[in-house]
Amino acid sequence: MNKYFLILLLLGCILIRSINETVDAKSSDSPQPFEEFFPEGGYKTVESAIKDFEQHYKKELKLPLRVPPISFTHRFGRFSNLDGDINDAFEIKMISDQFPENHFKIDVRPIKHKISFEKYILDVFELKNGSDAAYIENPNFGFNMLVFERDNWQYVFSIDQDVSDKVTSDVLIDIANSIDYPNEKLTLRDGWQ
Repeated sequence: MNKYFLILLLLGCILIRSINETVDAKSSDSPQPFEEFFPEGGYKTVESAIKDFEQHYKKELKLPLRVPPISFTHRFGRFSNLDGDINDAFEIKMISDQFPENHFKIDVRPIKHKISFEKYILDVFELKNGSDAAYIENPNFGFNMLVFERDNWQYVFSIDQDVSDKVTSDVLIDIANSIDYPNEKLTLRDGWQ
């Protein structure tokens, strides 16, 4: 009888331990909060990333005053200074932890190291400053993009295709044109912190 009791006790302990490990695994399977995840990838506040970019290039970076008309819970910035300017870029990522499809990104890089999107261009629009903006819809990217050049920078606006019914090419053009709005009372950084 003692033998059977010990075997049952041992099996019970193994079962309880197995249940506890399953519960611990499920609690650690929850996704890491954006506030922890993005800084691990080099992201910081937009303001801080802008300062890094402007100090590196010794030139002011103009950003749009408008943003897409969808909700975002987080805004992060990153300046990647990797290998002597060729892949250097400034990036703003606007995301939502409530609506994963609400994802807007701005990439800025020097024109001398611009990325060519020629074969993907769907349409070309004229911005109010007279420059051309190429609109790109490519299902392989997962994003619709507006690409344009100004002040010796290449700007790439990317919006998740799942919200392209709300953030159309016209909306992206309005956002691009908002770079030219006078901002005497509002600094660009006020809207991007």
